[in-house]
Amino acid sequence: MPLNDERPGSTSSGEEQGSDVESSSERCDSMTSTSDLDCSRESFTSDCSSKHCTPSSSPPKTIKLDEVMESSRDLSNLSIAHEIIVNRNFHLEPDRLPQDSLWKIVRDNVHKAFWDILESELNDDPPEYGQAIRLLEEIREVLLSFLNPGTNRMRTQIMEVLNMDLIRQQADNEAVDIQGLASYIITTMGKLCAPVRDEDIQKLRESPDNTVSLFREIFRVLDLMKADVVNFTIDNLRPVLHRQGVEYERATFQSILDKTPSALEHTTSWIKSALDELSTPITKEQTDGQGKGKRLVPGPFQVLNVAFLRILTWDYDKSPLPETWMTDETRLREIQWQLQQCEAVNEVLLIIYSTIGGAIQGLPSLSDRLKRMISVLLDGMHTKDFNLEEALRSVSAQICCELNKSLTERSYPSLSPALQATLTGQICSITQKDNPIRTLVEDRVQRFFTVLIWDPKPKIKLEQVPAGLTAIKPELALMGAQFISLVNYNKSVYGPFYADIIRKLMFSSSPPAANPPQDTAQDSVASN
Repeated sequence: MPLNDERPGSTSSGEEQGSDVESSSERCDSMTSTSDLDCSRESFTSDCSSKHCTPSSSPPKTIKLDEVMESSRDLSNLSIAHEIIVNRNFHLEPDRLPQDSLWKIVRDNVHKAFWDILESELNDDPPEYGQAIRLLEEIREVLLSFLNPGTNRMRTQIMEVLNMDLIRQQADNEAVDIQGLASYIITTMGKLCAPVRDEDIQKLRESPDNTVSLFREIFRVLDLMKADVVNFTIDNLRPVLHRQGVEYERATFQSILDKTPSALEHTTSWIKSALDELSTPITKEQTDGQGKGKRLVPGPFQVLNVAFLRILTWDYDKSPLPETWMTDETRLREIQWQLQQCEAVNEVLLIIYSTIGGAIQGLPSLSDRLKRMISVLLDGMHTKDFNLEEALRSVSAQICCELNKSLTERSYPSLSPALQATLTGQICSITQKDNPIRTLVEDRVQRFFTVLIWDPKPKIKLEQVPAGLTAIKPELALMGAQFISLVNYNKSVYGPFYADIIRKLMFSSSPPAANPPQDTAQDSVASN
């Protein structure tokens, strides 16, 4: 959507996005039934095919530039459609560049030069209207683009008033009424704009007689009106995409695969690593001494669930995200960042209560203050320039002050310097990966998400956090709902592709094709 100075934007919070993704995944889950975790080898290796949203096999070929560009457009469409589906507050907004950015400086200078040239031409004697006429022609096309089909009367009126041939003749005879044309344009904009722009239109009517400044403001408001039209279209598309989103995204991804057969390379590696993790060797004793040791092959749903759990802790610096998750990368990163911060907060709280003991037990208000304090000081800990060790020292100092204040108010002795040093050292030690408190919290968080992924009714498990994680229970429940909703929707869209990859990895020496045949096992993968 080629709009001037516009970009995709969103004002939604993580909770709003999570609830909308969850509602989308529930719609997908309602169309399919939950399958058992194991399925027969015969069913899963079946080659019966269906043409519904599955590709036909294609031999390796040289990819042409136009095919690459078409795939890029398909990916862009897929990303926009997915964002509209999972984010109810997705919309376009005018671009607001940072004040000191180079791009803003260049853009402002180019715009200033353009308007200076227009002002110079209009101030000439006689005036030169070439630039002004081109502006009027552009404004006419923008106004016409706002009209719905069938509004012939207004279309005819706009074409008559902004008749470029007539205006050029008037310019040749120095009889162009620029102010009159600007007044008509503003009136027409007032008829076509959304109610939210009424105040901007009124300001245009009250603008001074400076022609250049008036046209600059007209174009600013037109840009806002363009965004309004696009956002109105998005709102109208959203219900349709909610009903047909799974089929549309699967078909669009299929179109990308048809042009780029290697588009599942990272997805295949991701699933293969989960399969390798689950495959365990069988010794000779387990085979009654007959033949060599074999590997125990896990079920396809076991493989997928382990793979999905890996997405939660994905290392984006080491390897790119699987292709089937690229449209959710921003959401996944945010969940991962929030989870890391919550784990750190919980680790610090566990250290505090295990070190200080009963003197601060049973005080919810103190616990809440400590939690908020730690969360604020650790905010942004995922950024590269964040010094975690230094932040933890600040956390320790603030905690000691807060604890001493609380203890003094309740007639308890303050923390001794030795105890404060011990507390500070234990808190700062969570930067070490093998720290026992850190390991304990991370393992229990993994257990929580494992239960959610494996349970057919994860909503019931959202409030059942493992022992030791009570302090971050609300945050865990919210992140769990967001992550499971993303997983369920992802399975609904890409289940057939996952099924083919797993089938080929398990039961075939050849690499998986980019054309998964759809069978009952694949349907189960999508619905499980």
